[in-house]
Amino acid sequence: MKPIAECRLYAFVDAAYLRGRSPVDVCRALCEGGADLIQLRAKDWPREAILATALALAPLTRRAGVGLVINDHPDIARQTGAELCHLGQEDFFDAGHRHIGKLRGDSPLAIGLSTHSPEQAGRALATGADYLAVGPVFATPTKPGRAPVTLEYVRWAAENIRVPWFAIGGITLENLDRVLAAGARRVAVVSALLNAPDIAGACRQFRDRLACAA
Repeated sequence: MKPIAECRLYAFVDAAYLRGRSPVDVCRALCEGGADLIQLRAKDWPREAILATALALAPLTRRAGVGLVINDHPDIARQTGAELCHLGQEDFFDAGHRHIGKLRGDSPLAIGLSTHSPEQAGRALATGADYLAVGPVFATPTKPGRAPVTLEYVRWAAENIRVPWFAIGGITLENLDRVLAAGARRVAVVSALLNAPDIAGACRQFRDRLACAA
């Protein structure tokens, strides 16, 4: 995969949006559309199902030069050879972790953390996180009940965060220009891709718009 700093479009194989589709088919469409990173997120699945799916996706992403991200499970990421793992604030800090080095172990695993405020961003940076997620920028069913951080946090991130970061949460082709104008150069997109009738085509549209903001 390309360096995280060069990744622009972060996509998802999210169990909540499969609607009967195979994770492999969704992953293949995301790869064909040009996603730079693809996260496997299956909050309600047992560990064994996540492991089996990660093992099925890894050959696809590897052939496409796409980074595979495992949500919540650094052990599965290491076991499957995934390049990255992503953790929420609760999964990291509430579990007693203080530095990502202990989760990485001897592997080259890159670890990202979700953040919802400048204070959380500061804490996440102090852990040695390889990248941050900044959001949810807009209200999104992916994070029900969580208030949007608005474009103000995106503007703050553009001025203050020096590691790669991705704006996330309710981002669509209709509001993407506002996110880019606020200073984001990388975005993570769930429903606008997975609900699209043509996933690969939607990826290409996002990539084209992101390229214009480089």
